[in-house]
Amino acid sequence: MAEKKMPHAHHEEHLCYLQNIGFVGSNLDEYKKLVRNPKYVCGNCGRAAAEETNLCKPEKL
Repeated sequence: MAEKKMPHAHHEEHLCYLQNIGFVGSNLDEYKKLVRNPKYVCGNCGRAAAEETNLCKPEKL
């Protein structure tokens, strides 16, 4: 099977990727830590996160 390429560096840490691989369903408590007290919103998907490193296109709230 061909290896899937990420759209950009560190995408595997982003909320959109974590949602797509089912991380939320199996790791809800860990996901809550990433979104608690959000300071950034993603300009691509609209998700909010505490750290800009967890979003593809972070913008300060």
